[in-house]
Amino acid sequence: MASRFARLCVTLALVLATLGGAFAAPTQKDNKMSYHGGPLMYATPGVYFVWYGCWGLSGCGSSLAAYNDAATMNILADFIQDVGGSPYFQINAGYPGAYGRTPTGALIFGGGVADRYSRGPVLTEADVAGIVTDLIESNGLPQDPSGIYVVLASSDVTLVDGATQYCLTCCNFHGVGEALGSQFSVAFVGNPSRCPGACAAQFEGAASPNANYAADAMAAWLAHSLNAIVTNPTGGGWFDRYGLENSEKCEGTFGPTQTVTNPDGLPAESNMRLGGRDYLMQQNWVNSKKGHCALNISQ
Repeated sequence: MASRFARLCVTLALVLATLGGAFAAPTQKDNKMSYHGGPLMYATPGVYFVWYGCWGLSGCGSSLAAYNDAATMNILADFIQDVGGSPYFQINAGYPGAYGRTPTGALIFGGGVADRYSRGPVLTEADVAGIVTDLIESNGLPQDPSGIYVVLASSDVTLVDGATQYCLTCCNFHGVGEALGSQFSVAFVGNPSRCPGACAAQFEGAASPNANYAADAMAAWLAHSLNAIVTNPTGGGWFDRYGLENSEKCEGTFGPTQTVTNPDGLPAESNMRLGGRDYLMQQNWVNSKKGHCALNISQ
C-alpha cells in the first residue's frame, strides 16, 4: 500500500528565454537552502527504471508517438549510467545532514523492468507508488530501502490527481511509497512528446543534442527528480523558505551552452557531455555563501 507523497509536483517553468547561448527562467535566488533535520540519502542509491505503458513493443496502437522506442530507452539508460559521480551530480554532496554526513554524489543503475498498463493509462499519485509496490512484492524489482524507483511513462500515459496534472502543472514529481513494511523513494517522469510545448520547451523550434527531444527532455527531468530525492527524500531535508528544493530553485535554467552537432547532423545546444553523449541539463542549486544555480560545484 502506498504511503503519502513527500513532494507532489514540481512547478512548471513555462517561459524559457534564450540569450547569448544560455537559457534562463525565473528562480527564487534571494535565499539559501536550509536543512530541516530529516533524512538524506547518504548511501549511494541504486536507481531502478519502470518502463510504464508501451515501450519498444509492437501492438501498442497507431496513436502511440514515435518517442517510446528503443532509441529513447537507450538514451535514458546511458544517461543514468553516466550521471552518477559526474561533476554535475556531485553538487548534491554539498548538502550535509546529521553529524556532517553528506550524500555521495554517486548513483548505481540497477536496471529496468516493463509494466504494460497495470494501473491503466491515467495514473494518480498513489498509483505511481503502487506500481513499484506491486513489482517489489511480486519480485519484479528488488527491495532496496536506499534505492530510487523511477516510473518512466510512455506518451499515451498521463497523471491526473487533483492539482497534480502532467503537462498542465508538472512534468515530474517525487515522493515515497511502502512495500513489505519498508519505505522507498519513487519518482514519476512523463513523456514530453505528449506536450512538448510544456515539458520540452527548451527544444521548441530547435534540435536536441541526441536528435530525440523526448529523451533529451526526460533526461533533464529525471536529473531534476534525482537531485531533489537525494537531498530531500521524505520532505524533511533541504529546502528553502519558499519550500523549494535544490533543483526547483533552478528549474528551467540551463546556464552557458555550446553548440554541438547531433546524430542527425544538425546544430544543437548542449551544456554537458557524459559518456559519449551530449545533454542539455537543468542546473542545480549550489548552496554556497550566496547560493547560485550551476552545472558543477566549481562554477
